[in-house]
Amino acid sequence: MSYLFRSPEELAREAIKHALKALKKRHLLEEGAHAPALSRPIISQGSEWKEKAVNLEVELQQCYKAQSRLSEQLVVEVAECRALKACLQEKETTIAELEKELTQTRNECSQLKTDLEGKIGALELANALYEDMIEQLRACGLEKLAREQVDGIVRRSEQGAEFVAELTVPSVCKHRINAHEGGCASILFEYNSGKLISGGQNRSIKMWDTSTGSLIQNLSGCLGSVLDLSITHDNRFIIAASSSNNLFVWDVNLGRVQHTLTGHKDKVCAVDVSKVSSRHVVSAAYDRTIKVWDLQKGYCTYTIVFHSNCNALCFSTDGLTVCSDHVDGNLRLWDIRTAKLLSEVAAHSLPITSISLSRNGNVVLTSGRDNLHNLFDIRSLEVCGTFRATGNRMTSNWSRSCISPDDNYTAAGSTDGSVYIWSISKADIVSTLKEHTAPVLCCTWSGLGKPLASADNNGIVVPGHDPAGWLYICTFKSMICVLKLMSCYLVLVLFLEFGLISIGQ
Repeated sequence: MSYLFRSPEELAREAIKHALKALKKRHLLEEGAHAPALSRPIISQGSEWKEKAVNLEVELQQCYKAQSRLSEQLVVEVAECRALKACLQEKETTIAELEKELTQTRNECSQLKTDLEGKIGALELANALYEDMIEQLRACGLEKLAREQVDGIVRRSEQGAEFVAELTVPSVCKHRINAHEGGCASILFEYNSGKLISGGQNRSIKMWDTSTGSLIQNLSGCLGSVLDLSITHDNRFIIAASSSNNLFVWDVNLGRVQHTLTGHKDKVCAVDVSKVSSRHVVSAAYDRTIKVWDLQKGYCTYTIVFHSNCNALCFSTDGLTVCSDHVDGNLRLWDIRTAKLLSEVAAHSLPITSISLSRNGNVVLTSGRDNLHNLFDIRSLEVCGTFRATGNRMTSNWSRSCISPDDNYTAAGSTDGSVYIWSISKADIVSTLKEHTAPVLCCTWSGLGKPLASADNNGIVVPGHDPAGWLYICTFKSMICVLKLMSCYLVLVLFLEFGLISIGQ
């Protein structure tokens, strides 16, 4: 309200005073803002500069250290670079040498190729000459001989073919021998020899002289009944298939077991040795397996498992194929190098009991429980002959038949005690041998052409090499039957000796 009663002059003077105060205050504020910088002492500014200088010196030392590390690293990398450069030069030198060797190898390959072409040309010329020779042989009527040479079947010096006697069908018993108590299931002849080997239910292997009927050697050590036999081509080892699930290998010279081949899980019913190498053996057992053995090392090399049991088997003449007869009636061929099935054919309507390979290796004879005996061409598995007889009945699943060494006859035993002999060319029975009093189990022909041997549940029959006589070997049971037909003196001798009875030829 006092402002309302003042004069204008007083208000003007009051305003001027306020303006002067404001200017003075502003001047003081501006002086106060610049006063600290002007009032700091020079000493404090010097300490700050010194501190900054120290920090810069520390940073400079760190830079020197970093430079030193980088210099050392550079030296190492330069050294590595030089080493790599030297290695690269060495590699380049090696590459140059390899290129030189490659060039030489290419030149050698070119030379070998040229030589090979020359040899192929020479071989083609030789083949042409060979074919001309075959044609000439055929023109001269020697086709059969040429085929045998081409197939590699002729092994006359090995199997004694040049000593094969002219074969005649036997008709008269030559000898009767007590061989094995309980019966004999397998017989075979030595190669190039008339010695007969028999295996019996009494777990023994015996060797006989068929010319006299006398015992030569008795081999023991088998742990079961002997079901099949085979022998190596040098006549050194005899292999027996046994009901004890094993195979036993005898050294004939030492007269003792050399190997026992184990691995089958059931009775071993068939065995054969390669016709090329005495090293390879094949066996079959009722565990549905066929095993190939290395006789030198004494262990199995291949095992063939099949759904049908094998009753009989044999090697081909080249030693590369195995022929097997089975319970399902089929004949099968196997490659022993790969254990693969090559081919098969339905051979019989009932189980096959036997297989026998011809001397030339082109034909196999099979016998079955259907009482048929079939000849098969091993190359095509085609039937080339069938033999039967009214009274002929196969005795068991392991009844063995055989082919004569001249490939002209077949022989098979029967449950009626007879041995039937057929002519292959005529397909007719040429002889019936009725000397057994029990079912005949097996028969075999000597590789020399004579004699023929057969065995039954009670013994063995070995017919002679001519119509005048043959050899008959019997067990105790069949011997009792013979006693009834002889004088009391001979009965007493047989009962005491259980030995040989000689019948005039």
